Amino acid sequence: MKIPAMIGAELRRLTASPMAVIALIALMAVPILYGGLYLWANQDPYGKFNEVPVGLVVEDTGATSNGTTTNYGEKVADNLVEGKAFDWNRMSAGAARSALKNGDVDFTVTIPKTFSEALLSASGTTPKQARIELETNDANNYLASSIGSGAVEKIRRSVAEMVGQEAADKLLTGLSDVRGKLGEAADGASQLYDGANTAVSGSGQLADGTSQLADGASQLAGGTAQIADGSQQLAAGAATLANGAQQVSAGNQQIAQYANEAGSLVQQATNALPQARSDIAAALADRGMSQADIDAVLAELDPLGDKLRSGNDTVQGAVGKIDQLADGSAQVASGSATLADKSQQLADGAQTAATGAAALSTGAATARDGAKSLHDGLGTLSTGIGTLRDGLKSGVDAIPSSTPELREQQAKTIANPVDVSSDKVAAAKDYGQGLAPFFAALAGWIGIYALFLIIKPISRRAVTALHSPIRITLAGWLTPAAFGAVQMVGLLGVLAWALGFTFQNGWGALGIMVLASATYAAIILALNVWLGSVGQFVGLVLMVLQLVTAGGTFPWQTLPAPLAALHHVLPMGYVVDAMRQLMYGGQVGRALTDLAVLGIWMVGSLLIAMIGVTRMTHKRTLRDLQPSLIG
Repeated sequence: MKIPAMIGAELRRLTASPMAVIALIALMAVPILYGGLYLWANQDPYGKFNEVPVGLVVEDTGATSNGTTTNYGEKVADNLVEGKAFDWNRMSAGAARSALKNGDVDFTVTIPKTFSEALLSASGTTPKQARIELETNDANNYLASSIGSGAVEKIRRSVAEMVGQEAADKLLTGLSDVRGKLGEAADGASQLYDGANTAVSGSGQLADGTSQLADGASQLAGGTAQIADGSQQLAAGAATLANGAQQVSAGNQQIAQYANEAGSLVQQATNALPQARSDIAAALADRGMSQADIDAVLAELDPLGDKLRSGNDTVQGAVGKIDQLADGSAQVASGSATLADKSQQLADGAQTAATGAAALSTGAATARDGAKSLHDGLGTLSTGIGTLRDGLKSGVDAIPSSTPELREQQAKTIANPVDVSSDKVAAAKDYGQGLAPFFAALAGWIGIYALFLIIKPISRRAVTALHSPIRITLAGWLTPAAFGAVQMVGLLGVLAWALGFTFQNGWGALGIMVLASATYAAIILALNVWLGSVGQFVGLVLMVLQLVTAGGTFPWQTLPAPLAALHHVLPMGYVVDAMRQLMYGGQVGRALTDLAVLGIWMVGSLLIAMIGVTRMTHKRTLRDLQPSLIG
């Protein structure tokens, strides 16, 4: 009996009656129904979150800052309702609690009374975090609780972005105002710098002038000191002169007195001369002298009278001169006294001038030093103002100019500085397509497992009639493998046309599914050859193990270590990986590696099955004589 004949005989047995055909068709539909219905039910659950009922409680009373009252809670609630991410239902706290308990909503989100107050507290002295309250009920749905946690996190980020944008807008507006004020300050500093340079130049001239003043004051101090000494000497000489002039004046007064007395006597004598002449003439006449003798005597006396008169004139002139001399010496004495007084005053003034000149010299030297220090200080001030001016200009340049539109865009960027750019090397269009490789691989195993419920792994007749383990094994494998291939074609049709899943490499994905089904058939065949109906049970156990180790939902790295080790051994994980590569447009090289592993499993399982068949052709076992109770 050849392989096609053995396959034909098994097909005739499977279709021998209408009920057998119905059973075959039902078992053939198992993987299609399993994979198709499950993936249909979970094709895009994230796209229907807007139908998930959620209770929204807003208790926020708002807060006032700088005279403006803001209610962030109402803003958040409006954004949530408008966003329609969930079926938001605004209700009171009591109604929300009751609805969550009764299962009318899957979770509730509460915005407390102090929400706005806490958000605005960051600018005060007692900052505190705002709080959003999430309440879930795992008795309704555990995943709904997880979804609620994710939703609240998104709300937190959106609120932080909204508040951060407002704060950043205020900050940028303040910076814009600061930039304007810095510009004005820079202009003022530039003017101040020019004025400081002018002051530096003037202080240089002042320093030169005060230096010259100090030199002149020093010379003046020396000269006035000499004048003071000279004026002291002059005052002493004037005092001596005044004493001498006083003495001369006193002597001249005495001389004038004597001269006046002498002049008076001479004048009296002169005045008495005519009387004396008359008296002499009368005396002579009395004595009897003749007139001629008298005249002769008088003629002799007349020259004496003339001399007396002439001498009187001289004496009177001399007396006048002496009086003038006395008056002049008196004036000289008075002038000398005045000169002495003035000289003393001059000496005192010169001394005062000398003292003042010395003080002036000292003050001028101090002024010179001060002017030099002022010049140096103004130079430093000018340098500092220049640095200030440059710094202010740099500060102005460092703060970019902006417009309200630019500040709004900058505030948005500051509030949300990181934008996630998502790119996929290989992409599944939705959640259902993401699960399709896993459930297609699992459906293949379930389909083969179900077929072995009605398909005989090994024909006892062939074992008895033939002694060719290879042909017997291949015939027992090809029948379920062929049916499995039909199952996989049907499942791929449901995925591609009924559910609309896309395949980057559709023929490759079909090839993987067919090869996976054939590999599963070889494995379950080997289990049935060696263990009989117990092998069927072991096939169920292997399915359960692969269900959790294939990495079809969560990454296999999250598995416990023993299960993670099985992931690298059992075939279903390689089927899932190969399907992903070919369905999503991944690496063909990885798919080929997965194919190689599946090939090893298939060939190895067939070899093990052949060894079991070989043993069956050479001897009977107790299991052959006494079938299993669960067979």
